[in-house]
Amino acid sequence: MLQPEASNSVHPEYTQGDEEQARWLAMYEQMLKIRVFEEHVNELYRTARMPGLAHLYSGEEAIAVGICQALRRDDYITSTHRGHGHCLAKGARVDRMFAELLGKEAGYCRGKGGSMHIADQDTGNLGANAIVGGSAGIATGAAMSSKMRGSDQVAVCFFGDGALGQGLLYEVMNMASLWKLPVVYVCENNQYNEYTHNAETTAGEMAHRARAFGLLTEEIDGQDVRVVYAAAHRVVERARQGEGPAFLLCDTYRYFGHHVGDIQRSYYRAKEEEEHWIQHRDPLKLLAEWLGTVGFAGHETFTQIEQRVRTEVAEGEYFALSAPFPQPGEVEQDVYA
Repeated sequence: MLQPEASNSVHPEYTQGDEEQARWLAMYEQMLKIRVFEEHVNELYRTARMPGLAHLYSGEEAIAVGICQALRRDDYITSTHRGHGHCLAKGARVDRMFAELLGKEAGYCRGKGGSMHIADQDTGNLGANAIVGGSAGIATGAAMSSKMRGSDQVAVCFFGDGALGQGLLYEVMNMASLWKLPVVYVCENNQYNEYTHNAETTAGEMAHRARAFGLLTEEIDGQDVRVVYAAAHRVVERARQGEGPAFLLCDTYRYFGHHVGDIQRSYYRAKEEEEHWIQHRDPLKLLAEWLGTVGFAGHETFTQIEQRVRTEVAEGEYFALSAPFPQPGEVEQDVYA
């Protein structure tokens, strides 16, 4: 059975308490959900139950959650090949996400999109894109539509540091700045363009590229969800008030390889580097430590959250594995050239 409709709002259990406490507990739960979801995706690949590849978001959860918690349900996002976290943070359901990855009819794109092309119009998710920087035009177009219609919706464009080498990004930044479009460009700088450190591919300061077009630009710690949320809230509300686009450069790290099949990584990055980020810069650990320090959560709370998340993800995976494939006659439906 499909789960109840999800959103990027707080869990009902939290609404009875302090508003600030509820917000951070909800963000912790959402980050954990993304982490556990990706664990299951990796296992589905390893056990040959999932067709194709997937690009895991583990380690970068604070960015998707921090940004999307600053958005309304009717605001827009565009995603990337590493997009599961964005989709879930914006309100996608676990069961339908798994169904899409497994090519099942119950998936968001009826199984035709797979891991890299998930879209969910109901939550404002205009779609993931396997082309590096490929969704920049879509997000900027959505922002232009919002301004022309007089709605106060904001569009957020997620992309990796590799997209800073794509000309489309600069074309749309120029347009957005000239027309003061309500769009926020979020660069998830996880240090590597697939298998190459960005020091070998990206000249100069990354932040200067957006400043050249007059965009409000901030470089932030992408591992601290509190920092991400604060920055996102500022620039999203600024855009909503008609003050134009912004660029957030979020420093982060992917724990796994470029994709699930990228296992032997020693030829391009050191194991010690990976362990440092996992042990000392993990977004879940950082938030959990703070929640404990300020008295917002203790062992029992964290245990309840983990049990709830693991149950939801396990049930979602079971639903998807049991769901039917699309009928053969659907192969040409909703396909455009």
